[in-house]
Amino acid sequence: MLKKIALCSVALLAAKQSFLQSIDKIINAAEVERIERILSADDMQGRRTFTPGIDKAADFIAEEFKKSGIKPVDGKSYFQEFAMIRTKSTSAAVTVNGTAIEDKNVLVLSAQPEIAIKTPGKYELVTIGATDTLSSVITRLQKTNKTYFLQVDTAHARMFANTKRRAAQFFFNDATIVAVLTAEPVKNCDINYKQEVTKMPLKNVVGIIPGKSRKDEYVIFSGHYDHLGIGKPDAKGDSIFNGANDDAAGSTAVMMLAHYFAQQKNNERTLIFATFTAEEIGGFGAQYFSRQFDPAKVMAMFNIEMIGTESKWGTNSAYITGYEKSSMGEILSKNLEKTSFKFYPDPYTAQNLFYRSDNATLARLGVPAHTISTSKMDNEPNYHKQSDEIGTLDMKNMAEIIKAIAISSTSIVAGKDTPSRVDASQLR
Repeated sequence: MLKKIALCSVALLAAKQSFLQSIDKIINAAEVERIERILSADDMQGRRTFTPGIDKAADFIAEEFKKSGIKPVDGKSYFQEFAMIRTKSTSAAVTVNGTAIEDKNVLVLSAQPEIAIKTPGKYELVTIGATDTLSSVITRLQKTNKTYFLQVDTAHARMFANTKRRAAQFFFNDATIVAVLTAEPVKNCDINYKQEVTKMPLKNVVGIIPGKSRKDEYVIFSGHYDHLGIGKPDAKGDSIFNGANDDAAGSTAVMMLAHYFAQQKNNERTLIFATFTAEEIGGFGAQYFSRQFDPAKVMAMFNIEMIGTESKWGTNSAYITGYEKSSMGEILSKNLEKTSFKFYPDPYTAQNLFYRSDNATLARLGVPAHTISTSKMDNEPNYHKQSDEIGTLDMKNMAEIIKAIAISSTSIVAGKDTPSRVDASQLR
């Protein structure tokens, strides 16, 4: 009996060593540096949205996805193409119940140069009460090709103002939404609004590994590949914001995870690998991407942001934003019990990181979508500076973080564990 136990122990140890050797061949410091060095090089021009530099970065990522063997997102191209609309109001006359409405209380989301809504008319009146979620309603309506007039309760004043600030740039879609912040029920309205409209093309880079037994259940690995571009030179004369940590590091992780899981060939759930554009100017890439999926079918999202430096706990550690909002962190930690790596809850809760990265759109729809990071947000010396260059990163530690993400996600990828959903009603 003791001999059998000893043999089993030896077999398990051998299997573990074989697994570690296998993952080390795919995810290692040399490969991290190869990808990171290309993506954060000066010739990428800081990967600013709407520049040749970001197009060059997109081509590189697509080529890496192709080399890994994962499939294009739509079967033809790794590029998930869409457009952003930039608008500028030229004239506006809005009255509700016979009273003129101040501009600050009017929100227009439309690709139309002229919007005219009058009672009675061909539009749908939507009432957003105090307990509704403004962003969720707008997201749902924008998926249609209809015209809406939104009566928004004043309880949403803060979110209304935030949405209005971002309204000059939004996705191209066929819906027209006019929203008014008002405390009284709308009985009649008269709206005449004109604007200049500019259509601006964008693209995420997305690949897929179809699942085996659970093809309609998705696990997403993501990061944003855009950064700040070229700006005013610093004291050293450097004008390029290379964004090595923010977020070439996360995009590097996504590419390496794509290669790793493509080699494993054992995912029961469908795996999506996405690098987003336009995060730095409003998170538009992630928002568009999120709208392509039924949130009920997304089992988990691993968003990876700034993992190039040590966390506050040192090497072999990272934190998960919104740790308490689902059981995902507990599952990842369980899968890492026999390793030296540890995930911690986000220590920078005052910074609202859970809402500031590309996980937020799906999280607001109930998906256990979290960001993994090591960035010391209370004291990150190179954040959004020209000094965010490859020389400031720890390649060995980055490789260990990426391996930890791969290992910790194993039971979710296999369909053995499913994180609890985020309570969207508790999110702002």
